[in-house]
Amino acid sequence: MNSTATAARTTARRYSLVAMLFHWLIALAVIVNWRLAEAAEHAGRADAIWYFANHKALGMVILLLTLGRLIWRWIHPVPPLPGDLARWEKVLARSVHIVFYVLLIALPLGGWLATSLNGGAIDMFGAFAIPALPVGLNEDLGETIFDAHSLGGSIMVYLIGLHILGALKHTLFDRNGGIFRMLPFGRVPG
Repeated sequence: MNSTATAARTTARRYSLVAMLFHWLIALAVIVNWRLAEAAEHAGRADAIWYFANHKALGMVILLLTLGRLIWRWIHPVPPLPGDLARWEKVLARSVHIVFYVLLIALPLGGWLATSLNGGAIDMFGAFAIPALPVGLNEDLGETIFDAHSLGGSIMVYLIGLHILGALKHTLFDRNGGIFRMLPFGRVPG
C-alpha cells in the first residue's frame, strides 16, 4: 500500500481537524470552569462573586461550543471505533459520550435557569449580558437547581477521568491509536 493510501486510511480513522478543535476547546473550557467553581467555593464573598460570574459566562461559551460541535458531528460523521474493542467497551464509550453531551448542554442551561430564578442575568465577561429567562423569582427552586448543577459538575469530572483512562488504555496497552484519533499527529492503525 502506498503512503497516500495509508495516510487516507489513517485520516479516516481520525476525527476531523474541526472536531479536534471543538473537542480540545470544550475540554479546556470545562476544566477551567470546574476550577473557577472550586475557587469560588473556597473564596471570600467578593472573590466568589467574580469567580462565579466568570464560571457562568464560560458555561454559556461551553454551551455554544457544544452546539457547534453537535452540528459539526451531524454534518460530518465520526470515524468508527477501533475494531478491536470488546462490546462492553463500545457500549461504555458511546454511553460516556452521550452523558458528556447531555451534561455539556444541561449544566449551562440549568445554571442559566437557576440564575434566572434568583433574578439574575449572565454577564458575558463585561461585553454584554444574557438576560434572565422569563421564569419569575423562586430562590428555593433556584438553589435546588444549583445543587443539581453541582452534582452534575461532579459527575462530569469523574467522567473526564474515566475518559482519560480509556484513552490511555487504548493508546498504551491496546495500541489501537486511542488518543491519536483526536490529535493531528501520532499513529492510528488501520
